[in-house]
Amino acid sequence: MLRFTGAAAEPLWRDLDLEVPAGGFLAVVGPNGCGKSTLLACALGTRPLSRGAVVARGPVGWIPQQRMFPRDLPMRARDLVSLAAGRAGRDRARVTRALAEVGAAGLADRRVGTLSGGQQQLVRQAQALVRDPRLILADEPLLSLDAAAQRATVDRLAARRAAGAAVVLVTHAVAPVLGVADRVLHLGPGGHRLGPPGEILDPGTLAGLGVAGPAIADPGARP
Repeated sequence: MLRFTGAAAEPLWRDLDLEVPAGGFLAVVGPNGCGKSTLLACALGTRPLSRGAVVARGPVGWIPQQRMFPRDLPMRARDLVSLAAGRAGRDRARVTRALAEVGAAGLADRRVGTLSGGQQQLVRQAQALVRDPRLILADEPLLSLDAAAQRATVDRLAARRAAGAAVVLVTHAVAPVLGVADRVLHLGPGGHRLGPPGEILDPGTLAGLGVAGPAIADPGARP
């Protein structure tokens, strides 16, 4: 569960009242620089709020915004997932299951720096899911994935939601989350708006927030 009450991260957004309950799926959209990643940082406690309160109940699974691992990093995919699992990482079978769940079982013994961007994204997903989180925070997890892998990622998170986890997904790729997210938070220079997808993604609503529709269009997977 995640709850913001009277929350602000000045100068990006303010007066945010938001709750994502167990079994909820929130998509966060908006143009670059409007505070989407900051929202997740505040939920994680790595950035303080300007005012208000935030409560996040875990364990928390965190999929950070993509940054390529150094090519010479002397760690295998299995090693990184084990580190994310903490004490549970001693359970080799558990780590193997997490990699298999995201379709990365064949990458277990590969050095992460040699993996493609899409393969590294899958390893990050395994890191986030290995501890069976009750709250999943995902910052642009669809980057570097082709359309099929994007759909599989959203379906995977939706399955976790169906099992009782709360999911918050920051994305520019709106199409894959339609029909899965039950609410959308749009952050923009004109303010924020929270509601069902059909309301928030309406062009008229976006215009009222001072943002044109293309600002949240699906830019396609990166190569």
